[in-house]
Amino acid sequence: MNKYIKLDDEIKTPTDIREESEDVGRNTSDNPTMGDIINRRLSRRGFLSGSLAVAAISTTVSPIALLAASEARAATTSFDFEEIMAGVDEKHYVAKGYDADVLLRWGDKIFADSPEFDPMNQSAESQAKQFGYNNDYVGFIPLEGSSDHGILVVNHEYTNAELMFPNWATIGKDGEGKDKVNNGAFTKEIVDIEMAAHGGTVIEIKKTDGKWAPVLDSKYNRRITATTEMLISGPAAGHERLQTNADASGTKVFGTLNNCAGGVTPWGTYIMAEENFHGYFGGSLPEGHREAANYERLGAPAGWYSWAEHHERFDVSKEPNEANRFGWIVEVDPMDPTSMPVKRTALGRFKHEGCETIVNPVDNRVVSYSGDDERFDYTYKFVSNAKFNAEDRAANKDILDDGVLHVAKFNEDGTVDWMPMIFGEGPLTAQNGFESQADVLIETRRAADLLGATKMDRPEDVQPNLTKGTVYVMLTNNTRRKVGDENAANPRANNAFGHIIEITETGGDFASTKSTWEILLKCGDPKVAEVGASFHPSTTDNGWFGMPDNCAVDAEGRLWVSTDGNDKEKTGRTDGLWAVETEGELRGASKLFFRVPIGAEMCGPVFTPDDETLFLAVQHPGDDGLATFENPATRWPDFKDNLPTRPSVVVVTKQGGGKIA
Repeated sequence: MNKYIKLDDEIKTPTDIREESEDVGRNTSDNPTMGDIINRRLSRRGFLSGSLAVAAISTTVSPIALLAASEARAATTSFDFEEIMAGVDEKHYVAKGYDADVLLRWGDKIFADSPEFDPMNQSAESQAKQFGYNNDYVGFIPLEGSSDHGILVVNHEYTNAELMFPNWATIGKDGEGKDKVNNGAFTKEIVDIEMAAHGGTVIEIKKTDGKWAPVLDSKYNRRITATTEMLISGPAAGHERLQTNADASGTKVFGTLNNCAGGVTPWGTYIMAEENFHGYFGGSLPEGHREAANYERLGAPAGWYSWAEHHERFDVSKEPNEANRFGWIVEVDPMDPTSMPVKRTALGRFKHEGCETIVNPVDNRVVSYSGDDERFDYTYKFVSNAKFNAEDRAANKDILDDGVLHVAKFNEDGTVDWMPMIFGEGPLTAQNGFESQADVLIETRRAADLLGATKMDRPEDVQPNLTKGTVYVMLTNNTRRKVGDENAANPRANNAFGHIIEITETGGDFASTKSTWEILLKCGDPKVAEVGASFHPSTTDNGWFGMPDNCAVDAEGRLWVSTDGNDKEKTGRTDGLWAVETEGELRGASKLFFRVPIGAEMCGPVFTPDDETLFLAVQHPGDDGLATFENPATRWPDFKDNLPTRPSVVVVTKQGGGKIA
C-alpha cells in the first residue's frame, strides 16, 4: 500500500494520515475521562480562588480582568527576555539578545568519512552515515562534567517522502479544481532510504569560542536505524508472542520505529520511545489469530508506509508477531558505540511519547514517566525495585528490567492513584486472558482499561521536576470530545487546544502511589471566551499557545513548553517554545521565546546543565499539506533553490554568554 492513501477520491498526505490516526481514540472502556474528573472536581469546589481565579477572569473582557492584568504586570517574572511576536513565515525567530544557529541538518555528516548530502542522489548506505530525518527528542550527555562538551542524542521520528525525494510528488487538481498532492510509488530503494532515515543519532559536540559544532572523528558517533540489531529484555523477553521466523528466541529484533520523545537516564544512557509503530505494518492477520484484539486496540496494521511490500516482517499476514516487538522503550549506551540497544519490556508496550527518568530523592529508586499518545489513553510511571548506584555506572545497567509499572487514575478530590500493573493482582488474571506478567506488558493498554485508569486527552511528554517535587503532563488535545457529552463537560468539549496537568508527588516521593493533581493551564486564545483558556491575564497576544507537546525543566526548575499543531488557520501562529510560570502571582503566565518556520513542529527542548545552551528540534519544516520536494512552503534552513527543506537541530545561546532567560 502506498504511504499516501486514496480515500473517497481524496489523496491523503503523510501529515493527514498521521494526524487523523492520532485523532481516532481506540479506548472503548467505560473508564472516566479526564474531562469527567475535572468537571466533578470543580463542581465540588463551587468556586475558584487565588491564581486560578485570576486565570478564569482572563477568559472574559471586563474591568475586573483589566484590573487583575494591571496588578499582575507589577509582579516579578522569572523569565528575563523580550518576547518575540507570534506569526507565520518562512524563517525561525528567537528572543532579542540570543543566537539560534543550525547545528545539524537532515543529511549532514555524522562521521568524518560520511558522504556529502546530495538530495538528487540518495541511497540507504549514504543515509545510514548521515543525520536522519524529522528530528524529535534531543538529549545532552556531558563529557567529563562539562556543559561545553558532550554527546548529543537525537530521535528521528518519521519520514516525509514528498519532501525528501525529487520528482516523487506533484501538485495537481482534484475533481472540484482544488489543489491536491499526487504521489509516486514506493520502490524498495526509497523504502530502504526511509528505513535508514529513521531511528536516532548519537554524536559528540563541542563548544569553541561560543559556538557549537559536531566532532566528526569522535569514537562515540553512531547512527541507529530501522535495521539496527537490538536485544529484548525484561519480563516479555523470549515470550512466544514475540517469536518470529527470523528470531525463534523472541529476544532479538531489528530496528526501532517512530521514535518520538525520549529521555536520558541518571546513569547516562539514551532512551528512545517507540510511539506510532502501528503505521508501519500492512497486511491482515490470519482469521481468528490471538493477536487480533491486541492489534485492534493499537490500530495495527495501519499501512501508512509501503514497507510491507518490500520487507515481509512488516506484513502481519506473514509475520503476525512482529508488531509485538515494537511499542517499547529502547535503551542505548552512547558511551559504547559497539553496544547493542535494548528494548526494556518492563516499562510496557503502548505508543510511548517519551520516557523521562529520575532518581527518587526519598529512596534512590529510579522512576520513569511516560504518556500514551492517543486520545482517551493513559499516563504511566515505572518504579524500579533496585536502587540507583551513583558510584558504579555498570551496576545500573539492567535497572529498568525489574520494577513495577503503574497507570494513573485521577480522582475528583484532587488525588491521583498510581495503580500497579502486576499479573495476578486485581483483574490482571487468567480469567481476563493474562497468563503471565509478559501478557500484561504486551497488552498494557488492555490491562490499564481493566484497572480503571483515567482516559486522558492525548498525554504526550510527562516531565518530572525534581526541584519542586512536581510532574507536568502535556495533554495536546482531544477533538473527539462531543458537545454536551458528559465525558466532555470540562475542561472543554472538542478540546482542540489541549491543557497541562501538574502532579505533586506526596512529600517529594516520586515513587508514591498517591499524589495530588491540579490544572496548570488550559490552552488556546484567551480572547475567545468559548475556548475557556486559563492563561494569566498578563500573558500578551503573543504569549498564549495551543497544543502543548514536549517540555523541558531547566536547572532552576522553570517550565518551557513546545507545541505541535499551531498554524495560520488554527491559531494564527506557528509552533514554538514558550516559557511558562508555574508559581506565585504569575502562575499560568506565558511568553514566546522561539518560533519555527511555516509548516514545522517544535520538538526536543533540552538545556545543558549550566542553562547556557538550549537545543531545539525543528521537525518537518515546510510541510503545509501541499508541499513537495520541488515546492516546499519554505526552503529553511539553507534557502537555496538546489536544496530541499531540511529538519534540523538548532542551538540557542546568549550573546556574550550567560544563562538562557
